[in-house]
Amino acid sequence: MSGVQLSSSEKPSVAAKSRTPARVRMTGQERREQLLDVGRVLFAEKGFEPTSIEEIAERAKISKPIVYEHFGGKQGLYAVIVDREVQGVLGRITAALDADHPRLMLQQAAQAFLGYIEDEPDGFRILVRDTPVASGMGTLGSLLHDIAAQVEHILAEQFKARGYDPKMAPVYSRALVGMVAFVGEWWLDVGKPGRDAVAAHIVNLAWNGLSDLEKKPGLVKS
Repeated sequence: MSGVQLSSSEKPSVAAKSRTPARVRMTGQERREQLLDVGRVLFAEKGFEPTSIEEIAERAKISKPIVYEHFGGKQGLYAVIVDREVQGVLGRITAALDADHPRLMLQQAAQAFLGYIEDEPDGFRILVRDTPVASGMGTLGSLLHDIAAQVEHILAEQFKARGYDPKMAPVYSRALVGMVAFVGEWWLDVGKPGRDAVAAHIVNLAWNGLSDLEKKPGLVKS
């Protein structure tokens, strides 16, 4: 008994076959960027520890060995992502500092940092989330240290010019940077008030406090 013959209308046409999208093969660099994008989203959503290589590979629609091939593992991928975020926020702050007056510099730094938080919420969440055990990366702590080191030089010059001890600039720079970072973490969650309003209030507290600094402060005795 011969097989059932399809009519011409039932046979798949050459045109229909040609409409099936061909799978595009990524270059090595394109695949690397895809994995960085996928990892960034997952680490922001879940943190480092809960995110698995399997999940990264599944989201990228590839096999696990490809992730190892590009980054050596989950921690290698995480390290590159964190480094990119740190350089991104530092670049924003450095580029923003072009004023002559120290109050305007403080305002520019606060606006730049808050602008990064507003524009790159996934990146900031990665920086404030958990750090891999024994990784040597401090994420937010390392970021704040790098930013504070830049602010420190600005404050040291201003302190020296105004008769304050420039050796204390590291204390004030870290206090100021920490204030912006932790206000920013809260602000990212609540979403209000607007960025400029938050920056204005931070500068208000920081500047009015700095403007009345005692040159040789001491603790108040009870």
